[in-house]
Amino acid sequence: MSTTTEIEVVDLSLTPLRELNQRLHDLAGADGPRSWRITNPSGAHNIACGLDADIDVVVEGHAGYYCAGMNKQARVRITGTAGQGVAENMMSGRVTVDGNASQAAGATAHGGLLHVRGDASSRCGISLKGAAIVVEGSIGHMSAFMAQTGTIVVCGDAGDALGDSMYEAHIYVRGAVAGLGADCIEKELRDVHRAELGGLLAEAGVAGVDVADFKRYGSARNLYTFKIDNTY
Repeated sequence: MSTTTEIEVVDLSLTPLRELNQRLHDLAGADGPRSWRITNPSGAHNIACGLDADIDVVVEGHAGYYCAGMNKQARVRITGTAGQGVAENMMSGRVTVDGNASQAAGATAHGGLLHVRGDASSRCGISLKGAAIVVEGSIGHMSAFMAQTGTIVVCGDAGDALGDSMYEAHIYVRGAVAGLGADCIEKELRDVHRAELGGLLAEAGVAGVDVADFKRYGSARNLYTFKIDNTY
């Protein structure tokens, strides 16, 4: 693999998005620049989707829908805000949003880390399947809906219906929760959870936050257990 330290700069006001994404896709298992800087994104949708290479990509500005969706291996940073579905279906790697993220951030993500330095809107981590999400601000309603596994850390507040119909994901919230969804309850914060929480905060680079200030939420395990009485 190429070990060049040069940064490849792509100006999206001059280069078609399809051409940029194809160049990034071509890096899978091939030589090429390992560091990329994308300028003038102007809220374009689908920037840096489907990556499968050990590369660093910085999007300088605001990104539209599904930025870094289906990411694998790559480290993607958005210096502005991100539209709907940032890091959707991410498999591995890391996606960082310096600003706020719109709804469905990290939806269905299987692995890797999504770090939002601002707030995330509604349905953050919906149907989460194993990834970790760290939000330094607050999240909106219906977050972690049907989350199957993985971890969501919220340093601010959470909106209504948190964890509705969730399975075995771990949710940690430092601030207030507007309301819990169906089958979601507050659970004991044990040493193993403090270790998990502290590790994710450290990995995300979030300092000055005490794990003792968080509460843990999870499934009461009633909805996905068959009960004969429910058939009548």
